[in-house]
Amino acid sequence: MTAFRTVPGDGPLRLVVVGAGQMGRNWLRAIGSSALVEAVGVVDLDLAAAEDAAPPSAVVGRTLAEVVDRSGPDAVVNVTIPEAHLPVTGEALRRGLPVLSEKPMAATPAEALALVRIAEETGELLAVSQNRRFHSGLWELRRLAGQLGRAGILTHEFFKAPHFGGFREVMANPLVLDMAIHNFDAARFLLGAEPVAVYCEEYNPGWSWYGGDAAATAIFEMTGGVRFVYTGSWCSPGLETAWNSRWRLSAERGSATWDGEGRPVAERTGGAPATADAVDDYPGDDLLGSLTLFVRALRTGEAPMGECHDNLRSLAMVHAAIASASRGERVRIDEVLAAAEADVGRLLTAG
Repeated sequence: MTAFRTVPGDGPLRLVVVGAGQMGRNWLRAIGSSALVEAVGVVDLDLAAAEDAAPPSAVVGRTLAEVVDRSGPDAVVNVTIPEAHLPVTGEALRRGLPVLSEKPMAATPAEALALVRIAEETGELLAVSQNRRFHSGLWELRRLAGQLGRAGILTHEFFKAPHFGGFREVMANPLVLDMAIHNFDAARFLLGAEPVAVYCEEYNPGWSWYGGDAAATAIFEMTGGVRFVYTGSWCSPGLETAWNSRWRLSAERGSATWDGEGRPVAERTGGAPATADAVDDYPGDDLLGSLTLFVRALRTGEAPMGECHDNLRSLAMVHAAIASASRGERVRIDEVLAAAEADVGRLLTAG
């Protein structure tokens, strides 16, 4: 992990938001609710969408270049589709602007690694918003895990039945590629462990309204010998889980569970309950957590959660799982990262 340029000052960080779709609007609402930031520009190829989403004083335009030149921002929030992350984030970094990007960092590990290289070359911060890390229940569960000794197995269940329409319903790997990165990243956060290898099966139930595989089960080997077992589906009506999923940790001195909404519950060996200290360093819920840590990083130089070097391993978990399902075999995370390394030179030359 390398040092990055800070942005001195104590006023709101001036942001340009690229992308005025549904998630772009969510980001603009979050920005509008925080005293730490302000939206000074909105970019979208659909100028009417940008004008409709932007706050009254913001500059709007179809290109990042024109909006940056007119608004003078401190940083960029990239809320474009994954295929646009490499060109948009790369342009912003090369213009001397740090970037907070929607997940995933890029459409492929090679493109993500190319962005890591650009961030290193420019000295600018690139962070990825893994907003599902930011729920106080998840942070409390992590504190409980720290009291239960060595982890053995972490299980995760995600069962929802959303009818999104649009691109998700025609993707080849809608669940793993679009949603599971949140859960894989949260598992890294909970365990304080890194992925080593995965065996995954993707499938699509006969009643599914998705064109690609909308369900999956994956077994990850994590450092320290821990296993993380993921099961999820986007076509499971009835008794749905919370969006933050359902979790169970089995550890050396007890177990803990969390339903994804309330407070976690833990029990020590012998039946005694376990309690966690108050969460006193929690940065805020959902997108506000990402924004708070991004601003803190740019003011202090302290690397935030989701910093690009770190987030690369969450993205590699996704693509290793997809490769495993396609090949019917266990895939090592380092194999995915090595393949990305081999391809990154071509991408940087082309860019």
